[in-house]
Amino acid sequence: MQEGVLLEKLQSRAIDGIVLAGFLLLIPPSLVTAFPRQILNIHPALLPKYGGKGMYGSRVHEAVYAEGDKETGITIHYVDKHYDEGAVIFQAKVALDHQEVPERIALKVHELEYEHYPKVIEQIFSSYV
Repeated sequence: MQEGVLLEKLQSRAIDGIVLAGFLLLIPPSLVTAFPRQILNIHPALLPKYGGKGMYGSRVHEAVYAEGDKETGITIHYVDKHYDEGAVIFQAKVALDHQEVPERIALKVHELEYEHYPKVIEQIFSSYV
């Protein structure tokens, strides 16, 4: 779908906000401009560490493991015109030990995502109702 068509469809439906879940593509600038501080995304690390283009899913957990980090977590943030650079709304951390493999790290991070993302979404968008 072309960028202008998507923007028109969203605006014609009076959309108040957009919730992404690990969206991998860069959001077009026109959408970011049309929905300032209204587009949320979640990242499986404590930004700014392990953010940016190409840092998603298992790649993030493998990087955390390779660095031997003692903690990781999630970052819920507003989307801006750059990958993973929007203002941070919320972060949650989980402790790691040196024995944990990327798959185990991913499980811990997923638990944080399931626990916190719905609550943050509700807090942010409850004022629109």
